[in-house]
Amino acid sequence: MNYNIRGENMEVTPSLREYVEKKVGKVERYFDTTPVADVHVKMHVQNNQQHSIEVTIPMSRLLLRAEEDHSDMYAAIDLVVEKLERQIRKHKTKVNRKFRQTGTKDVFKNEMGVTQLENGWSEEDDDFGAQLVRTKRFNLKPMDAEEAVLQMDMLGHSFFVFSNAVSGDTNVVYRRKDGRYGLIEPEA
Repeated sequence: MNYNIRGENMEVTPSLREYVEKKVGKVERYFDTTPVADVHVKMHVQNNQQHSIEVTIPMSRLLLRAEEDHSDMYAAIDLVVEKLERQIRKHKTKVNRKFRQTGTKDVFKNEMGVTQLENGWSEEDDDFGAQLVRTKRFNLKPMDAEEAVLQMDMLGHSFFVFSNAVSGDTNVVYRRKDGRYGLIEPEA
């Protein structure tokens, strides 16, 4: 795995870089062969007290991504690796469950050491246990982003879908972890 480690508002020391590579490298044990993937690590410090780390590992059939905040960067690294390992175990369990249910014997190992059908099973064919438990329909009222934020706060939701009064596009406002707001709008 190729590591791309960068720091914001901090210097990535050689010992910190070595610790990240050692800890994140532990996820390789979940694979039959070492995956050919780039590991993107972003570390930053807020107000000289809150350390944050974000790790993204894009692979052919799986995107691993985790982020963690802690007062100690080394502890944050440990916590983010635990999250990555949980994601891998969850993915492997879901894939194994699918094949136990089909009861097939014609299988091979994929890049994660998980059995797959030879007939070309793909991730798009799998529902991975995602259950749609509720459908909600509503009219999109034209408004600006500020009004959408007010509506979202009034409803106590973490996001709000609305029709942008200026562009006419469907937009989403959402509450970020830092307490501020974000806007999602389609590309032109």
